[in-house]
Amino acid sequence: MKEKKKMSLAMQIFIALVLAIAAGLLLQRYAQFAETYIKPFGTIFLNLLKFIVVPIVLFSIMCGIISMRDIKKVGAIGLKTVVYYMCTTAFAITFGLIGGNLFKKLFPVIATTDLSYEIGEKTSLMDTIVNIFPSNFISPMVEANMLQVIVMAILIGFAIILVGDEKNDRIITACNDLNDIFMKCMEMILKLSPVGVFCLLCPVVAANGATIIGSLAMVLLAAYVCYVIHAVIVYSLAVKTLGGISPVTFFKEMLPAIMFAFSSASSVGTLPINMECTEKLGVSKEISSFILPLGATINMDGTAIYQGVCAIFIASCYGIHLTLPQMLTIIFTATLASIGTAGVPGAGMVMLAMVLTSVGLPVDGIALVAGVDRIFDMGRTTVNITGDASCCVVVSNLEKKREARKLTKN
Repeated sequence: MKEKKKMSLAMQIFIALVLAIAAGLLLQRYAQFAETYIKPFGTIFLNLLKFIVVPIVLFSIMCGIISMRDIKKVGAIGLKTVVYYMCTTAFAITFGLIGGNLFKKLFPVIATTDLSYEIGEKTSLMDTIVNIFPSNFISPMVEANMLQVIVMAILIGFAIILVGDEKNDRIITACNDLNDIFMKCMEMILKLSPVGVFCLLCPVVAANGATIIGSLAMVLLAAYVCYVIHAVIVYSLAVKTLGGISPVTFFKEMLPAIMFAFSSASSVGTLPINMECTEKLGVSKEISSFILPLGATINMDGTAIYQGVCAIFIASCYGIHLTLPQMLTIIFTATLASIGTAGVPGAGMVMLAMVLTSVGLPVDGIALVAGVDRIFDMGRTTVNITGDASCCVVVSNLEKKREARKLTKN
C-alpha cells in the first residue's frame, strides 16, 4: 500500500484556480505587473500544448484506424460503431453550438488589450474543401493545420492496413510505441496545468476583476445544461429505440462508471468499470472489449459539446460573430478531431486549440476557460463514457437481431 495519497490533478487545478482568482483580485491595481511577469509562464504552458497537438492527433488517429483492422473480423460491428460515434458526436457539437448561442447574451465582451483580434480574409467554400487536402508532407505539421493533419493520418492509417503482414506488424508496433511516447509527453505537460492555469488566469482576473468570474460561471452552466440534454435525449432515445433497454435501467446500471468518470475525468481510466456495467446490461465481452477501447479513443461527445460552447464563448469575448460556415467548420472539425483526442484528463484543452485554429479564432482564448477546464472535464468525460456504453448496448442489440435473422433464414 502507498504511504501517502497524492493530491489529484483535479484538486491541484481547482486550488490553482481559486488562488489565481484571489491573486488576480488582489493585483487589480498592479495588472501590468501580472501581465509582464506572471503571464509569460502561462504562455510557456500554452506553447507546450500547441507543440503536442500535432503529434497527438496524427498518431492517435493513425492508431485508431490501425486498430480497426479488426473490422475484417467483426466487420458489421466496426462499421455500426463508427457510424454511431460520428452521428452522436455531430449531434453533440450541434447541441454545444446551440447552447452556446442561447447563452451568448450572458457572455460579456471582455475588452482587454491582449484580447484584440481581427478576422482574416474569408475563403470560399470550394477553397475550404481544397485546403483540407495537404500538398506537402511537412507543412500541415509545421503550420498546425489540423484538418490536413487529420487527412494525412487517415491516408497513412489506411495505407498501413493495406501493406503486407510482416511489414505491417513492425509499422503498427512503431506507431503504437510513438503514440504511447507522445501520450506520456502530454501527461507530463498536463502535470504543469496548475501552474499554467494560475499564470494564465491571474492576469486576466487582474485586468477584468469580477466580470471574468461571472462569465466563467455562465460558460460552465451552458456546458453542463448541454451535457445533460445530450445524455438524456440522445442516449435515452438510442438505448430505447435501437438498444431495446429502458433508459432508466441504462442510467441506473451505468451509475458506478458515471461516478468514477466524474471524479477521475479519465475515459481510459474508467474503461474497466465501464466494461463491467455494460456486461450487466447484457452486452457480450467480445463486443464491449472491442467497442469501449475504440470509444475511449474516437468517441468524445462531451468534449465536442465543450468545443461548441467554448468556441462561442471565446468568439464572444473577442467581440467576434461566428458565421454559419464557421459553425459548420467547427462541427466538422470537432467531429473528426474527437477521433484524435486521448482519453486522459485535460485532453479536451488540446482539442480546443485545434478547433479554434480551424475557424481562425486565437488560441490565446484558451486562457479564458483553462482555469475551469477540470470542472468542464468532469462533465464531458461522464458524457463520453456514457456515449461509449450506449453504443455497446445499441450494437449488441442490433447484432443479436442480425444473428436471429440468420437463424430463421437457415
